[in-house]
Amino acid sequence: MQSKYHSFLESFTNVVIGYLVAIISQLVIFPLFDINIPIADNLLIGLYFTGISLIRNYTIRRIFNKI
Repeated sequence: MQSKYHSFLESFTNVVIGYLVAIISQLVIFPLFDINIPIADNLLIGLYFTGISLIRNYTIRRIFNKI
């Protein structure tokens, strides 16, 4: 069984990598759709979704760990 700490560490690592991929993707894809926002807003949007993703990922990991 995976400890809560290891569940968090795995989720955190996954989300950090996802955040970097998301920011790079936004910087490439948004201009293709004529969406131009400041980089600070881009980072903030990514940060909000990263927080949500971290909570979701950790929760799912703990549920599956109990099963």
